[in-house]
Amino acid sequence: MDTMSFAKWLGGIGLLDATQRARAFRELALAEASVPTEHSCDASDGAVPSGEAAVVRSIVAPKTVDAGPEDLLSKIGRERLASFGCPHCGGDAVHRWGQAGGRPRYRCTNCRKTFNPLTGTPLAGLHHRDRWHDQARALINGETVAKAAGRCKVAYTTAFRWRHRFLSALNLDKPQQLSGIVEADETFILESFKGKRSGLPRAARKRGGKASKRGLSAEQIPVMIARDRSGSTIDAVLPRLDAASIMGALGNVIARPAELCCDGGTAITAFARRAKITFHVLPAPGIPKPEAPQLHINNVNAYHGRLKEWLRRFHGVATKNLPNYLSWRRTIEALSSASTPRAWIMGAAGLGPYQQTSL
Repeated sequence: MDTMSFAKWLGGIGLLDATQRARAFRELALAEASVPTEHSCDASDGAVPSGEAAVVRSIVAPKTVDAGPEDLLSKIGRERLASFGCPHCGGDAVHRWGQAGGRPRYRCTNCRKTFNPLTGTPLAGLHHRDRWHDQARALINGETVAKAAGRCKVAYTTAFRWRHRFLSALNLDKPQQLSGIVEADETFILESFKGKRSGLPRAARKRGGKASKRGLSAEQIPVMIARDRSGSTIDAVLPRLDAASIMGALGNVIARPAELCCDGGTAITAFARRAKITFHVLPAPGIPKPEAPQLHINNVNAYHGRLKEWLRRFHGVATKNLPNYLSWRRTIEALSSASTPRAWIMGAAGLGPYQQTSL
């Protein structure tokens, strides 16, 4: 094989799937076994292997040392190319362009720019790739920043930055549409300026604290949750509890012939009328009518309970970061038993559970 053909062959390796890679490794290993012993060399003598032996040692050995991360990056690269194309221009004419820093690189024929699987994602430029699995495990366990910093062996501020880097892409990972019977209800979370050192509109609280007024007030931030019976979930922090805000959060994801179950609040019913969606008002929250036991909001109310119980461990969540924490909880439930570090890293690269189902 001449140099040009060999370079072209190498460039296509990253496009192989797992089965094709295994077959290629097997053929290379068989070819190496057929090479006479005088062409092989011991790793300790400093010589450079030649022929097929060089190919096997340059490809198989790195895979043995770092198979997990390398395979994951290749998978991220393939799926991002299939879903989004070139991160610079969106073009589909993309081919392999070697590798750098242990990451495969690609080149777009349209804009002629090169990139790696993480270009344009929140993980781009993030160091210590060998500790990303630890960060993902911290997210799976719902650990505090201090515990995550200890697990990942990084500074507290680094662990906080990593958390929100991982969650920022998941914040955009939502189902495109809710169908069938959809339950929707609002809940309220105490406003927090956690992390802000000056310019507070009120006295600082400790460890989350309590509202100064009982019941609903301007201190309570409305959060709308909608779920269908398949478990697909939409959540949104509302600027205010009115029909316009709910329309902005749910208008594009709940449409006919879906049927909406709600508690009869003024804002949610006004939204349903404006969106021309069939809606059912429960006589009491979560209690279905005897003639229609399938119409209730028990699922969404249960989700409210799980969300708030899970948030207690953080002793208050800064309101500005609340969307990220909603996406964190949403992803935990969406992944369920498939919640693995690899799945969370893929989600952080823009390939979350809802994005995966739409591929």
